[in-house]
This record gives sequence, structure tokens and C-alpha cells, in this order.
Amino acid sequence: MGSDRHEFGDGRLTATVTAAGAELVALDVVGDGARSLLWAGVDPWPRHSPVLFPIVGRIPDDRLPWGDREVRLKQHGFARDRVFQWVERTDDGCVLELADDEASRAIFPAAFRLRLNYRVTDGRLHVGYALHNPDGEAVLHASVGAHPAFAWPQEAGAAREAHRLIFDRAEVAPIRRVEGGLMRAEAEPTPVVGRELALSDALFEDDAVIFKPILSDSVRFVGPKGTGIEVGWQGFPELGVWTKVGAAFLCIEPWHGYATPQGFAGDFAAKPGNIHLRPGKTWEASWTVRAVEGD
Repeated sequence: MGSDRHEFGDGRLTATVTAAGAELVALDVVGDGARSLLWAGVDPWPRHSPVLFPIVGRIPDDRLPWGDREVRLKQHGFARDRVFQWVERTDDGCVLELADDEASRAIFPAAFRLRLNYRVTDGRLHVGYALHNPDGEAVLHASVGAHPAFAWPQEAGAAREAHRLIFDRAEVAPIRRVEGGLMRAEAEPTPVVGRELALSDALFEDDAVIFKPILSDSVRFVGPKGTGIEVGWQGFPELGVWTKVGAAFLCIEPWHGYATPQGFAGDFAAKPGNIHLRPGKTWEASWTVRAVEGD
């Protein structure tokens, strides 16, 4: 298992994952209606779908105390920049794992085992996350998030601003925003009208749109004819939607955790949004994506 990448699929959808960051780097519809669903990972954002762990967003000054120790983490943590080990590779998927080691414990003093399970079935990509606490005594405090960037526009020939998100439920709760990498204390009225969010660069001039909590279990990202993708999630209570203004991608990001609220100065173990895993326990969540065709 020496190769740094693995391509798999089911004849309708093909995916490519790399050992570096356990990152999904390609996702393509094959055959009739062939098209690329994922962002190409070029300027102005050279990533495709990073794994966020053990934080989502930032912590104040990139450090927080944890008992008599200290957590020192840059935005979104270190998993996206580490090489995962291949556990399994098959024609329709793969499993990769990252475990704590001397380098990780120097900046995040905790034992962990994080597995990513990718599978393509019936034209749908399923991405499973399993975070295990192997410590016999200590509670593991951490956050996990997905950050997939999808091509925008999704519908050939359609303007970016002709696209929209259609949630499976009305999203009436206020949204949150970040400032200086930290979550603002004040919530804002939702830009979602009923179940639909009109997409434009203006929406992201103030950074990401954060649904905390997200009421829906899925969302469609489509052009005026209904062509695009459907993204679903389970076990992730928050959702971020983000792009760099003017860029040809849209990130739809299921999270368990979020940027540290402004003014928080407590222990990392008490950071809002964290998963709290007792010794020997495992937390699991997943997200999926499939192509949808319009008129």
C-alpha cells in the first residue's frame, strides 16, 4: 500500500483520495452527463476537501490551556496536513487512519485514533468519520469537521449567481459569523428564505455563513435548471457555507464544533462545540454527496 492516492467508484461516480490529509481530491460523474463535482484545488484556494481535526475554525491566539498543559493549534487543526495510513483499499472505497504520535502530542496532548471511510455506492459518495479515544483514563475533547469545496457553477453555462441552496427543512434560526477567526457573540437574521438560500459573492463578503444548529439533514446546490448536487449529513450538528469572493467553488461543510466564541478564555476542555469522548468510546458521523440532474 505504498501509493499516495487511491481511485475508486461504481461506474457512475469516481472518486480519488490521497494519503496526505485523507483528502478527497476528485469526484467525477462518468458516462452520460460526465462532469466534475469537486473544486480543482487551484488558486485562490489550493485545497479540495480537508479534514478538520482536532478543532474547527480557530482558538484565541492559536493556543488554549488544557489543565496543566497547553493546546497549540492553527486554524482547523493538523489532520489536513498529516499523512494518514491506508487501512483498506478496494474498488469501491478506502479506509485511512491517523493516530496520535510524538509530533501530535507536542501540540495536542491527547491520545486519539481518527478513521475516514470512503465508499461509492449507487452513484453516491459516503464519507464516514470515526473518532476513538484509546486512553484508559482521560476524556478526549476535540472537534471534527468536513470542508468539501464543490465546483461553482455546477450547471454548465449558468451564472454563479443563478445558483441556490435548497435545504430539506426551513432554516429559520439566526446564523452566526466569524471575525478575526473567532465567532461573533451576536447572531444575525438568516438569509435563507423558507428553504432557499440565494447565492452571491455579496453573501460571503463577511466570511462564512454558519448554521448553529442546522435543522436540515441535506441540501441541494443547483443551478436554474436544477442540475447540481445533493449533500447530506448525519451526526454533524452545525453547517458552514463558504467561498472566497469571486472564486469558482462553494464549500458545504458539516461540522461538530465551530470557531471559538469571542471572549472565551477558558480551558480547552470547556471550549464550546467540542465532542467529549470518554475512555474507550468512539464518536461517528458521516456526509454524502450525489449528482442531481435538472430539466
